[in-house]
Amino acid sequence: MLRVVLDTNVILSGLLRPDGTPGRILSAWRGAHFRLVLSEFMLAEIEDVLGRGKIGRALGWSQEKIGRFMVELRAFCEVVEPADVAIEYPRDPDDIPVLGTLIGSGADVLVTGDGDLLALRAQYPIQTPAEFAQRV
Repeated sequence: MLRVVLDTNVILSGLLRPDGTPGRILSAWRGAHFRLVLSEFMLAEIEDVLGRGKIGRALGWSQEKIGRFMVELRAFCEVVEPADVAIEYPRDPDDIPVLGTLIGSGADVLVTGDGDLLALRAQYPIQTPAEFAQRV
């Protein structure tokens, strides 16, 4: 089965826009069309963003619903330890553990809308949500 790291931005966009491309990717995951791979860092980031800020307000989820979603996410994904990655990111150091999750897991692809990560496509298997949606 295809093993896929979904960047936080794809998961959150999918929750906000279930009918959009990221939403269809989340539906494909829920339908067991691929195996989701995440790290503890990524899970904590998702939970943090859902619990605060504009995304949390836009979804209107209670802490209980956030908790249920996080239980679902953990239960139906493979949690891995990110590899140590020696790449300098001048803009966002939070991208390093995401790339490390891809490398450490040996996943088939990282799906992201992050331009800094997409710039590394020549070196790593990284696709945009639109590209990946054509595969699943």
